[in-house]
Amino acid sequence: MINRLIEKIQKTGAPVVAGLDPMLSYVPEHVQKAAYAEYGETLRGAAEAVWQFNKEIVDHIWDLIPAVKPQIAMYEQFGVEGMEAYKKTVDYCKSKGLIVIGDVKRGDIGSTSAAYAVGHLGKVRVGSRVYAGFDEDFATVNPYLGSDGIKPFIQVCKEEKKGLFILVKTSNPSSGEFQDRLVDGKPLYELVGEKVAEWGADHCGDTYSYIGAVVGATYPEQGKALRRVMPKSFILVPGYGAQGGKGKDLVHFFNEDGLGAIVNSSRGIIAAYKQEAYAAYGEEHFGEASRAAVEDMIADIRGALEAAL
Repeated sequence: MINRLIEKIQKTGAPVVAGLDPMLSYVPEHVQKAAYAEYGETLRGAAEAVWQFNKEIVDHIWDLIPAVKPQIAMYEQFGVEGMEAYKKTVDYCKSKGLIVIGDVKRGDIGSTSAAYAVGHLGKVRVGSRVYAGFDEDFATVNPYLGSDGIKPFIQVCKEEKKGLFILVKTSNPSSGEFQDRLVDGKPLYELVGEKVAEWGADHCGDTYSYIGAVVGATYPEQGKALRRVMPKSFILVPGYGAQGGKGKDLVHFFNEDGLGAIVNSSRGIIAAYKQEAYAAYGEEHFGEASRAAVEDMIADIRGALEAAL
């Protein structure tokens, strides 16, 4: 799957992933009203609004980018109906040729970790039949419980030719409370990065490992250090746009081949119509606003890389 991700990045010229993290406050009023007219102001109605919102955005951006990253919590809040919307979103994105990174941040051990891995990336046996559950292409994983929590995911990835992005240095302001603590003279995030590189060394595609890392755009200096620590790991970079990251902050996440990283923007894309720069599109044309935001993001990152590499 890492080979396919790289091929799509090279084809589109866009190391960009759109985060499909829909809060109801992002969904235009006319989309909500249509859903509520059919299902009422219920969890089903909310889930339908989210699904229709996602579909409209994907229809406008699928040809520009290689991948999407739905954040599962935004769907879980609507219960079973929300999870149905999550699955519909995953399947629809895959039908459009997009790679799906399930932002599920699972982290447990033993049989529990194995069940998470099977549910999101693998297949489960039911009697004489075998089914893929959510069937994402990549998943985000929390490494806090150590190798016991990661190895079941790696095993499923080997079987299914899928991939992981392991949390190393996250983009949130308080990440340093634990991640920056020194252990044997090194920050904890660097030790985690070394472990990611170790896991990934045995699980490579043609040029990069399918065991990647999450490193926030809001910490470019740490990104520079981690790029050296994990030369063959693809880095998923959240924090672009709404959280403050810009193209010029990101060049150190990439290798000299122009690859090695894929940059996520969530609110900056899906809620673009709410921004002053794209307000002229209005709520009725929120999908077109999202497309314009993606085009601007691609140009920003591409320009920064061309100037630096």
